Amino acid sequence: MVRPLMQTLIIGHKNPDMDAICSAMAYAEFKRRVGVAEARPGRCGGTNERIDYALRRFGFDAPDFFSDVRPKVSDVMETGVVHADVHEPVCSVFSRLGERRFRGLPVVDAAGQCVGLISTFKISRHVFPISDGHAKPREVHASLQAIASTFDAEKLCGEPDGEARPYALVVAAMQTDSFRRRMNLMDLKRTVLVVGDRRNIQHMAIEAGVRALVISGGMGIDEETRDLATRCGTVVLGSVHDTATTVFLARSAVSVGELLFEDFLSLPPDLPLAEARSTVALSPQFAFPVVGECRRLVGILSKSDFLKPVPRQLILVDHNELSQAVSGAADVPIVEILDHHRIGAASTREPILFLNRPLGSTCSIVADCFEREDIPIPPPVAGLLMCGLISDTLNLTSPTTTPFDRALMPRLEAAAGVRATDLASEIFAVGSPLLTLSAEQAITADSKDYEEGGKKFSVAQIEELSFSHFEEKRVGLLEALQSRRVARDLEFAALLVTDINTQNSLLLLAGSPHFLRLVDFPEAGERIWRLDGIVSRKKQLLPYLSRLLLRMSSP
Repeated sequence: MVRPLMQTLIIGHKNPDMDAICSAMAYAEFKRRVGVAEARPGRCGGTNERIDYALRRFGFDAPDFFSDVRPKVSDVMETGVVHADVHEPVCSVFSRLGERRFRGLPVVDAAGQCVGLISTFKISRHVFPISDGHAKPREVHASLQAIASTFDAEKLCGEPDGEARPYALVVAAMQTDSFRRRMNLMDLKRTVLVVGDRRNIQHMAIEAGVRALVISGGMGIDEETRDLATRCGTVVLGSVHDTATTVFLARSAVSVGELLFEDFLSLPPDLPLAEARSTVALSPQFAFPVVGECRRLVGILSKSDFLKPVPRQLILVDHNELSQAVSGAADVPIVEILDHHRIGAASTREPILFLNRPLGSTCSIVADCFEREDIPIPPPVAGLLMCGLISDTLNLTSPTTTPFDRALMPRLEAAAGVRATDLASEIFAVGSPLLTLSAEQAITADSKDYEEGGKKFSVAQIEELSFSHFEEKRVGLLEALQSRRVARDLEFAALLVTDINTQNSLLLLAGSPHFLRLVDFPEAGERIWRLDGIVSRKKQLLPYLSRLLLRMSSP
């Protein structure tokens, strides 16, 4: 079995902003350039008009969306499943089971839908039945055609039909008189008689109207016997095997559908492995079909597959806290983190590469990775890096801007073939979040969750060219913040609305009266404060809010 290649997903935080999307895409390109062929950018939230514009501007589609990266059944299941067809004879299935040493197989119908399981145990019980003194061990529900195929019959007279019906397999191993009496108890039209070269028994059975005669041991029939069978309508088949082997093989002519185990447990491919493990833990089933849409068989899972390593690992960009990461991040190996925010790092299973630098954007860190490895940055990728840096630093005007960012921008301009001032004008001219988003979308589009001293809170930010559209949205935004706070059981929910031209912001808060009384910025309305000169959530607002929480919990 060929193991799947390890997939490296590079994903930014929930409710991604420009920097989270662009740094993930650019770093995926960097990782591929240094030999990580399966590096793949992703996102765990929607994009906005500005991000979409930036991606189109440089010829990119949005990265794939991942709502959850927890290991799933599809990560470890076997594909290219060996299966049985519901109409095929058991003998052919038994051969495949023996060749591959399987305990059973999933069974599909003509449409590829999984309809059950067939096991070696059930086949064995059929081929080697436990006799209870009745005729059942001799019965087989199959067509003469299927019976003939099990022992590669030679057609000595007549043509076996393909209609399945119950037949009794009878061996003529008795004296003539005894056999004559025995025939009186038989339903001869539903009897397949297996006999050697006992000509008198052959003629007696044919004249009595037996449906089919099997001559074992490779013995043929003479012309008189053939003529008699033709006149009486008896099918005569030849078997190269002895009588006992012929009967054994003939019993396996029954179709798979006759021995189907229909009360079986199947799994969907997107079921998390942890849930699948709990589901199958106490089941005696030998394997579990994995079924997709319309119950089509897409894979098979055995209990030993749970021991396989999951071929997926994560690189987090533009965040380092699990509360902000894609769902399921705690269940997947995190192998790298690139970030420029405070450290509230997710715990990892092993030592990892953790690049946390106090720069203006994560895109700045990614650009530095290219330059340190002396890898030319492709023009479209340089454009993405510019977009992330421009957005996170408000085109190098935010207090989060560093000398490194200022020195980097001209090099990115040269690589991308575009001026930063022109690109910034293009980006910020694209749709106002207040006009294009609902209140609920505006407070979550670029929102991050935090925890301080056991208290959880969220801080969102949107950037506008002015506050001209704010008044008409004020009430809806405050109501949406309050609903978010209650729904997520937060200490408070905040929204920072930033005017990128004046470099001023408005802070909207939903929180307890005690907490709101601690805010000492100039009020601009009920639960709204004016923050002149404040544009950075990371460097200016978040430390202030953390101090308020500390004051609130102080005696």
